Amino acid sequence: MGMKLPWKVATSVNVLVVDDEASQRSGLAAMLSAWNMTAETAADGEEAIAKLAAFPADVILTDLNMPGMDGFGLLQHLRDAGDSTPTIVITAFGNIEKAVQTVHELGAYWFLDKPIQPSVLEVLIRRAGSHAGLLADKRNLERQLSYKGSLGQLVGTSPKMQEIFSLLQQAAPSKACVLITGESGTGKELVARTIHALSPRRQGPFIAINCAALPETLIESELFGHEKGAFTGANERRPGCFEVAQHGTLLLDEIGEMPMQTQAKLLRILEDSRVRRLGAKNEFEVDVRVVAATNKIPEEAVRGGHLREDLYYRLNVFHVHIPPLRERKADIPALAEALLADMNRKHECRVTEISLAVLETFERHNWPGNVRELRNVLERAVILAGEGAIERRHLPAFLTSGAAVAAAAGSPAAVAASPDDDDSVRFRVGTTVEEAEKGLIIRTLEHTRNNKTRAAEILGISLKTLHNKLKEYGGAKEEEAGA
Repeated sequence: MGMKLPWKVATSVNVLVVDDEASQRSGLAAMLSAWNMTAETAADGEEAIAKLAAFPADVILTDLNMPGMDGFGLLQHLRDAGDSTPTIVITAFGNIEKAVQTVHELGAYWFLDKPIQPSVLEVLIRRAGSHAGLLADKRNLERQLSYKGSLGQLVGTSPKMQEIFSLLQQAAPSKACVLITGESGTGKELVARTIHALSPRRQGPFIAINCAALPETLIESELFGHEKGAFTGANERRPGCFEVAQHGTLLLDEIGEMPMQTQAKLLRILEDSRVRRLGAKNEFEVDVRVVAATNKIPEEAVRGGHLREDLYYRLNVFHVHIPPLRERKADIPALAEALLADMNRKHECRVTEISLAVLETFERHNWPGNVRELRNVLERAVILAGEGAIERRHLPAFLTSGAAVAAAAGSPAAVAASPDDDDSVRFRVGTTVEEAEKGLIIRTLEHTRNNKTRAAEILGISLKTLHNKLKEYGGAKEEEAGA
């Protein structure tokens, strides 16, 4: 009886063989062909990188010591590019220590020392091929999960957010600039961080700078750095954001607030990837991906003279617009759940749920502060509740007052007192029967100064029905003055 392997063996494997010796390359390729594997060969690391652009390798089999780019350099390139293709390193006797270093530091799948035993090599390649398949399945699963409501720290089940998730997954692996637009509080920096986390630069730094928060006299020093003595107070050399973000991502928030002179310098850096510190004579090369964000409409900023048109076109390779929360209220339950978990960890609370009445209140609110406002409301509610469920009594007054409920946060179905008659109620076109009933009940209670018995008589309903209605609206005080 044969031994059962503890992994699923890959039956068809594409292998890229990298070796500077032609006889070694051809011999390995012939061996792989005999095992019904597809082989492609390269003489060094640089040729291997070129071949990978067209050959879908499941496994890379590379010599460690080669002229030009060796196996170590190839592994470094693959790691920096975010390529997780399993790599088996072949090393001669005496280089075991370097091979082990390659495995641990650069993520090589395994190493073999020469002379190679064919039976061991075949099993190892098939196992590595199966590992590659599992990685692909994992990436597909993560992609599917992202379409079910989350991508990194971003949350949203609405069609608009699903479109954004798809765009981010396409844009993140590239080096192209991204322009993120949206109102304040919609999560533009979180989108930028997600782009960085999904990109090959995720191991590098993520640096964010708010162009509106820096005085004009300092913004160039912050961005480009300065030499000692470049200006009064420059007592030492200081690197700028482009240097600090080397091999990473730089977010330029509120790009429309950047001075026009600085915008011209930024445009040149984006064109040739070279920076000169203030007071320096020489430029140096930088490898930084730039993501810009603004809460203004960029076309209007260009027309108004706040944003250079050529810079706008240079930044706007990928445009990601984050809609305001009022346009994607379907995302509120998922957002609230994610924020609740975050607030529980932050404040060491044990809040387990958000009541239906609270979620209905959230649905009625217009959220001018967007997700940031929702986060602040939930943080307050979690602290007040401490444990159990968040109820309407834990919400701030601007969400639960009679005026707030009656006005329905600016919705087209708003209900309000008539300005000409304190004892009348007016309804806007589009008001639903449920909203009209709720507005009428609350307005009547205001008229009777919360005398529920009198309010029930005016409304022509029983006191019990009134209490039940108020419970539906979210925990109004159960005072029975005059009952």
